[in-house]
Amino acid sequence: MISAAKTRWWMFGLALGGMVSGSMLVGGARAQTPSVGVVAAAAGGWSPVPMPAAAPAVTKFFPLSEVKRGMRGVAYTVFEGVNPEPMQVEILGVLKEALGPGQDMILARLHGDKPEYTGVVAGMSGSPVYIEGRLVGALSYRIGQFSKEPIAGITPIESMLQVRDDDGAMGMKLARVSSEVEGQPEMRAMETPLVFGGFSEETVERFGDRFRAMGLTPVVGLGGADSAAVQPEPLVPGSAVSAVLVRGDLSMAGTCTVTYLDPKRLLACGHPITQYGPVDMPMTKAMVLATLASPLNAFKIINTTETVGAFTEDRASAIMGRFGVEARMIPVVVEVVPPPNMDKAAPSQTKTFHFEVLDNRQLTPSAMLVSVYQSLQTNNTAAEELSYRLTGEIDVKGLPPVRMQGLMAQNELNPATINAALLVNDRFSKVYGNALEQPVVTGLRLKVEAIPSRMTAVLESARLGRIEAHPGDEIEVEATLHPYQAEARLVRLKVKLPAELSAGPMRVVVSDGGTVDRLTTRTGADRSVGLADAVAAMNRMHANDRVYVTLLDHAAQAVLDGEALPGVPLSMANVLEPLKEAQKMQLTGESVVEAGSVDAGYAVTGYQVLNLMVK
Repeated sequence: MISAAKTRWWMFGLALGGMVSGSMLVGGARAQTPSVGVVAAAAGGWSPVPMPAAAPAVTKFFPLSEVKRGMRGVAYTVFEGVNPEPMQVEILGVLKEALGPGQDMILARLHGDKPEYTGVVAGMSGSPVYIEGRLVGALSYRIGQFSKEPIAGITPIESMLQVRDDDGAMGMKLARVSSEVEGQPEMRAMETPLVFGGFSEETVERFGDRFRAMGLTPVVGLGGADSAAVQPEPLVPGSAVSAVLVRGDLSMAGTCTVTYLDPKRLLACGHPITQYGPVDMPMTKAMVLATLASPLNAFKIINTTETVGAFTEDRASAIMGRFGVEARMIPVVVEVVPPPNMDKAAPSQTKTFHFEVLDNRQLTPSAMLVSVYQSLQTNNTAAEELSYRLTGEIDVKGLPPVRMQGLMAQNELNPATINAALLVNDRFSKVYGNALEQPVVTGLRLKVEAIPSRMTAVLESARLGRIEAHPGDEIEVEATLHPYQAEARLVRLKVKLPAELSAGPMRVVVSDGGTVDRLTTRTGADRSVGLADAVAAMNRMHANDRVYVTLLDHAAQAVLDGEALPGVPLSMANVLEPLKEAQKMQLTGESVVEAGSVDAGYAVTGYQVLNLMVK
């Protein structure tokens, strides 16, 4: 009788159809076909080949065209420590065009006590496979998520060398081989364990899906970084190697295995990490502390060590690193000031975190967000009722710094720590993700002062000191704020009306900063703007801890490149009409005139619209 597990493998074999060169799989054995070699192997069992302790010193290549079912080979990977260990490989066949047009995959089964115990594990991708002492490819794919049997896909070395030679596979999209029957396993790239050092489990759980979507497996508390450690053992085929996303007081690195190397560069993984193409990530050696066997998420526990170069290419069939190259990183400083401690004998200590984040359009925003959030969490003062006064700057080469400021508190959606991190992420993403230009971000500085209460207030009502005035007059505005779980309080300010106001009724908006931003910034269809305009628009944004008074005059207003142009003459408005039709400009019948603001002491939400008669 065939077991349930073997039945699932038999169904997977049917789903593959004619894609495998040779017979189909039935459980852990070969299907009964007329092939003489298969029958002989089934009768005689597995016959291992000699396994040299290390990969050949001189690399020769085994052509894909000569790969046949039943061949025996040897693969190398690190299960523990820094030295690769051999394991037996049985070739099951070739999956035609499994990785894309003209890109085949070799299907194999691993043999040996360790691979049969651990299965195919995250971090094993890139492990070189040799047949008759010649390099045929890299272990890089696995079947399904829960498979315990060590069946793996091998990326042919011919495809990987295209990355080295900058020929062919550049930009090729990764294709998955999967069963057409719902619930059946699929062929997927072996996960790359992304080790978070200095991060809490809560942080990784909250943001982990951002990295899982890229094929990275977040691992927290089981590995880290020791950049000062000297690892004298040279990198060889089968060594663990890491790509660094964050380093310093916090660390984040993805690890796979070296497939091929020469004096100038190496190839690893056998599949993409992000498939972004050109990348710039520090490349380090790594030490495997242990290999964890698990049917759900088997992975290597890893410490990264000394830097040896930089990964410069992330392609469909491999990532490539160059020795002696220094990756450009974005330095970040986060200063966290805890709430005042009433115990003078044990005053609270300000903590300052220094770390660097990679410069990569796809990965950097998420790496920056999770690192800033963790910096706030590490303070040991994070709590629901805490608020944070945030100030900071993003330095951009050739442009003014992007200023960040605000009073971040808990709301109905998020705690204050999330809101503070999201504010930084919003500003950083608007700079870094500019659609027209690629910025050079040279640094991020942030100061966050904790306040031991929920500093939010709703703007409940407002009134004017008088309802009639002349252009140029000064009027008093009074607003009623209701703080969270506290008594209402009044804030007052005097504003001077512009001398050129039109006579007649005029609306006066008393509001939070977000409302003023919406009034003064173009709404409707989104349009990409240049980097300089984006930076200028962000620096015009209004703080959320002030009450603003805004006048809506009768004169027409144009909003161009995110900037309000009030008081546009009718003749000019007609000239600008083509820009409006092309959705490059917004033209409204009222001009927005900012009249003044006052510090509220709270993160304010809400607005009130009042009427004033201009004589």
